[in-house]
Amino acid sequence: MPVRKTEKRNIRSLTKIAGKSFGITFPIELIRKLGWRAKQKLTVTPKGKKLIVKDWKK
Repeated sequence: MPVRKTEKRNIRSLTKIAGKSFGITFPIELIRKLGWRAKQKLTVTPKGKKLIVKDWKK
């Protein structure tokens, strides 16, 4: 798979999963910087036309 140019590195597309859900992949550099792990719980909050993704707090 070719490497994206610097200005297009953060452009992502939605993927339909099992007909009812959507998924998005995040750059591995960002996941490592935030310290997130596989199967970690996250909260998604709509704010206008944006989505805010945060670590889930118990």
